[in-house]
Amino acid sequence: MIKLVAIDLDGTLLNEQKLISDENKQALAQAKQQGVKIVLCTGRPLAAMAHYLQELGLVDEGDYSITFNGGLVQKNDTGEIMEKKVMEASDIQRLYKLAQQLDLPLDVLSDNVVLQLPSAPRKQSLYNVLNKLLQFQPADISDITDEFVLNKAVIAYDQEELDPKIKEIPVEFHEMYEIIKTRSMLLEFMPKGVTKAYGISLLAKDLGLKQEEIMAIGDEENDLPMIQYAGLGVAMENAVPFVKEAADFVTVSNEENGVAKVIQKFVLD
Repeated sequence: MIKLVAIDLDGTLLNEQKLISDENKQALAQAKQQGVKIVLCTGRPLAAMAHYLQELGLVDEGDYSITFNGGLVQKNDTGEIMEKKVMEASDIQRLYKLAQQLDLPLDVLSDNVVLQLPSAPRKQSLYNVLNKLLQFQPADISDITDEFVLNKAVIAYDQEELDPKIKEIPVEFHEMYEIIKTRSMLLEFMPKGVTKAYGISLLAKDLGLKQEEIMAIGDEENDLPMIQYAGLGVAMENAVPFVKEAADFVTVSNEENGVAKVIQKFVLD
């Protein structure tokens, strides 16, 4: 029996207009009424998804979210952090040098503030295009200290230039960090071991749930760990090929209410 449903946002719950369909809303509301935990799992901070939580009625005591790709487990009603794993200033300094070598702009997320570093002065980060609800402020690498909560670092740039540069990242960086493409023009750096599966496993332990009682739904590379971890891993029809291959079930696309369809099939029926 499914007791927790972990759901990605972009390309999964949201359609291409970044909206939640009425069909998806109704299915999730019914599942919550039946006592199923509905947990949004995203690379975003809580502040950048608050309107979706309100829209879905997931703001009560006992509602949770996995944010920063598994780096934080939070209570939706208060924002209280239940579990966390973050970066240190030395990590950001190392990644800043890498971004300089790649000649790409580096942004660092500290809660709902984005610190924009001048690693590639002639190139403008596109992260503000992807996340318009966050606060952006310029910063110098010397400003970054362990007094900040350093959730993750990102490179947001045109895909045609970003993709070839990813291949230039030395292998030791892959050994030190989780490096994941989460959208076509967004590369994210997380502490090693931090994935959506990691965050879900911590929440499951807190709630006393087993893996087989969890369903995870997603479409992108950063959703693969939670799809593999969950008792029932579901990929969207629009998912990248290797995510579909790893899934236990493939639902219809995000434009066809794929989340609602799979909730009805495995949770409500």
